[in-house]
Amino acid sequence: MTLTSQPRPDTERGVEPPAALARARDIAQPALQSAVSTMDNERMRTIASYQLGWCDADGNPTEGGGKSIRPALALLSAEAVLGSPGCGVPGAVAVELVHNFSLLHDDIMDGDLERRHRPTGWVAFGVGDAILAGNAMLALAVQVLLSSGIEGRRSLPLLMDTTQALISGQSRDLGLEERGSVTLDEVLEMEAGKTAALLACASSIGALSAGAPAHIVSGLATFGHELGMAFQLVDDILGVVGDPAVTGKSSSSDVRAGKRSAPIVAALNSDSPAARRLAELFAGGPPEEEHDIELATSLIGEAGGLGWAERRADEHLNRAYEQLGALDLADTATAQLTAVASYIVTRDR
Repeated sequence: MTLTSQPRPDTERGVEPPAALARARDIAQPALQSAVSTMDNERMRTIASYQLGWCDADGNPTEGGGKSIRPALALLSAEAVLGSPGCGVPGAVAVELVHNFSLLHDDIMDGDLERRHRPTGWVAFGVGDAILAGNAMLALAVQVLLSSGIEGRRSLPLLMDTTQALISGQSRDLGLEERGSVTLDEVLEMEAGKTAALLACASSIGALSAGAPAHIVSGLATFGHELGMAFQLVDDILGVVGDPAVTGKSSSSDVRAGKRSAPIVAALNSDSPAARRLAELFAGGPPEEEHDIELATSLIGEAGGLGWAERRADEHLNRAYEQLGALDLADTATAQLTAVASYIVTRDR
């Protein structure tokens, strides 16, 4: 079976999520809630539930939660080799716990004040408790796999290797922010160690748990890596020009934070008048005045940073499709993996 490359349409609003995401939430969320309920400390349970979107800062239940992208990929990778997503549930839960452990810690290190239209964990609960809750979620991810039998123990090394990659990626991210000159290769290497590593894990952990052949597991991991790179590049674009009413973050959030994201670095390295003016704005640190932030945002587009990121995201997405087409997978699961991939790279949040 061969999949043709599917071009990513221009960023648009109102893209309907594929049914696979809602189905993944229905399957994985009860298991995720059950796992969180086993945390011994009530404060940690509350912070984890808040981070996952199940309650407010006072512990009152709320509607919402994440998009279930990583659980969907984990479940579909199991379904692709078994015809049933059940074997992928522990991996789906573990990956989502690791993802949110990293978000809790990254928000502290990056000084992010808002996520998903509400205060980040450290703002709501304090730095110390947010760090501890992240640690607790990472430990719980390990416990989930260890308690799920041979399938979970088979996939634990992959989860731990991925966690090490996330930590290294965040370390590189912090280091880049302290430097005046950064190359695109350095930025892409950092992003490969964060989003791409986690989506590679999510896209293969279900198949690994199911005992799929090594070439299938490896192929799904490559698909996830390419998808993760495209996903992060779109996230970088939204960090510059995303609508705060949709993204849940402040306008031009990466500009305000002085982040060295791919479109910003691509713009700075473009050797154009706009790039030189942009460098002047960033010379003393992130711009603080609103008119300087608006100007910097405009210059990133004028210097070609946004266009470069869009084209590079298309390239990675097409490589992800090509990788799927080269694998002998169940047709239904392949179609659903394709739908999820298309959605998360055309999203506006």
